[in-house]
Amino acid sequence: MKTNSVLTLNSPLEQLSTRKNKSVEQLISGGVKSVFDLMWVLPLRVHKIPQVQPLGMASDGKYFRGKGKVISFQSRPNFRARGKGRVPLNNLTIVLMDESDRQTIQLKWFNCYPSVVQKMKAMNELIFSGVVQSFQGTLQVVSPEISSGEEDQVHEDDFLIQYPTVNGVSSPNIKKLIHKIPNSLWSDQESLIAYPQQFIPLMQALRILHAKVDATLWSEETRQQARDSLAYYEFYLEQIKHRLRKEKLHHAPAIILPSNQKLVDELASLFPYQLTQDQFSSLSDILKDFQGPGPMMRLIQGDVGCGKTTVAVLSALVAIKNNHQAAIMAPTESLAYQHFKTILPIAKKAQIRVELLLGSTSNAQRQILLADLADGKIDLIIGTHSLFQDTVVFKSLAVAVIDEQHKFGVNQRLRLIGKTTGCHCLLMSATPIPRSLSLTQYGDLEISTIRTLPGHRKGFKTRLITPETYPKFLSFLKTRIEMNEQGYIVVPAIEESENLDIANLNDALSKFKGYFPDFNIRGLHGQLKSEEKQEILSQFNRGEIQILVSTSVVEVGIDVENATVMAILNPERFGLSSLHQLRGRVGRGSKPGFCFLVCEKIPSAEAFERLRVIENTDDGFKISEEDLRIRGEGDLFGTNQSGSGGFRRVANIISDYHLLELAREEVEKLSQKDNFYDHPIVKIMAQNDHVVYTV
Repeated sequence: MKTNSVLTLNSPLEQLSTRKNKSVEQLISGGVKSVFDLMWVLPLRVHKIPQVQPLGMASDGKYFRGKGKVISFQSRPNFRARGKGRVPLNNLTIVLMDESDRQTIQLKWFNCYPSVVQKMKAMNELIFSGVVQSFQGTLQVVSPEISSGEEDQVHEDDFLIQYPTVNGVSSPNIKKLIHKIPNSLWSDQESLIAYPQQFIPLMQALRILHAKVDATLWSEETRQQARDSLAYYEFYLEQIKHRLRKEKLHHAPAIILPSNQKLVDELASLFPYQLTQDQFSSLSDILKDFQGPGPMMRLIQGDVGCGKTTVAVLSALVAIKNNHQAAIMAPTESLAYQHFKTILPIAKKAQIRVELLLGSTSNAQRQILLADLADGKIDLIIGTHSLFQDTVVFKSLAVAVIDEQHKFGVNQRLRLIGKTTGCHCLLMSATPIPRSLSLTQYGDLEISTIRTLPGHRKGFKTRLITPETYPKFLSFLKTRIEMNEQGYIVVPAIEESENLDIANLNDALSKFKGYFPDFNIRGLHGQLKSEEKQEILSQFNRGEIQILVSTSVVEVGIDVENATVMAILNPERFGLSSLHQLRGRVGRGSKPGFCFLVCEKIPSAEAFERLRVIENTDDGFKISEEDLRIRGEGDLFGTNQSGSGGFRRVANIISDYHLLELAREEVEKLSQKDNFYDHPIVKIMAQNDHVVYTV
């Protein structure tokens, strides 16, 4: 492998090495593909290396460099740990004494190879550096950097730098590669973005973070400023990408779907309840989008039970009344079936044909549906992933509704929309989206929000159950079932686990059958055959099953108004948003709902505090903000949104929200200029499907 004589920031990473390098190969497979990518592998910690000081100067929590004579050497085997080739490992403790002030300090290493132990044993005097900790009144340093005997000269501009492990490549190996980057590439390049005054230009910020500056210019304050500058830079590029996507959609051809107030009133009258003001407002947004100039790409978000589906069906009906077709795609068969069952009475009133296409649909029935869909005989098709298969052809698909949209990849969404040129897309999310996420993962979408619940729904109350209140919970459940109501028992696992002490479906089913031998109690989980799941749900819907013990498969797609009680066992095993979604299965009709978070053992203080959030608020927006703070954006909404948060290496939408807002404002100003598309960075971003790093 030959290196290029002239390296640039965009040079492939392998050009840093003159021969095949395993670390380079591992970094490339981990996404670090260019010299510039490597510069974004930032140190975890940077310490100025101080001069050697007497041990008496060491203090808890401080980075310290000292020297001492070995007065105690203790190596103990760690019987629980083995190294490569099953080599036994040792825990090592060395006590040093400073002959000048007679002070001592402990140095500790864990899981050392025998060769390391022998090397350390040969040293009589050590120079060490690391962060001092106080343990049981004794000062110690865990895993310090060390050198032997003779004091080495330290210059003021020396730093100790620790890099993260990236795809198996260790900190020392990353440091070696970083050192191979020529100094000329670290120099200031022409910046393509205008930084506000409080930020540092890109290359200068990278130099500071890698400690490639004079020590007199480096401090924790400048390091933080450099880090914020990189976060702003990432948000800025991301916002440009969203702006470009919106503009591209705006200029694409669209199917125009005219409507008027008379038509809207007629369609709204098909529903057995009055729409809320928020529902009408969201519908108004959609009807405006139907007028062009480009196809609609709108996300309708709202809390559980707020009536998003009603708005989606109304939108589909507008398309159908304009002699086009509509589709509703759901991630699970149970949710698709629930939509079909809910929409069927409306479709009969509207005199339109609605059909259901699932993975479990028989081949014979599938062929009939596909033929009728292509001929335009089916007005509204409801289904799962089957809808975007190549065999599905529409005569004229004008509106595609995608429910629980975060469970579909962007390409899957586009395959459905692409069935007809100019098709409008309406996405639905039952997890309210914090504003920070709406500006990043969903920044290229228009968003409508439904906050108010329909008046016919009673909602739910939530209570934490501890071992002391468990008998009262069982008594309450028995009373509600005897009042001809129904209940859910939700567990985090199907079977017992050797490694996890959590409630499982098999044990819970046996336990509740023992509590209530006179009730019909059945189990439901995702591993059952589709027909069996559907039969159990149908029996529950008809009231034949009184208590349904289930995994989280009931989180979406279940709408049984007579089910008023939900008990979630081991609730600390679920995310806050999942808990909120689950409890939305009760209180969906004229009867109030009750959700019990059943902790059969007292959870940790942190877990208990999280559950208090669910107990004390039914505001999905507050809950989603808290869930975002605790679990991070990836856990909440997945990583399948192209061009979303997955590429960010520095920016954090929670702690850096102020930087996100500033970047959004600056890009908005830039987009208002006549030469927006001629701006160099806009040209670069327009050529890439994903956000790229660039100077």
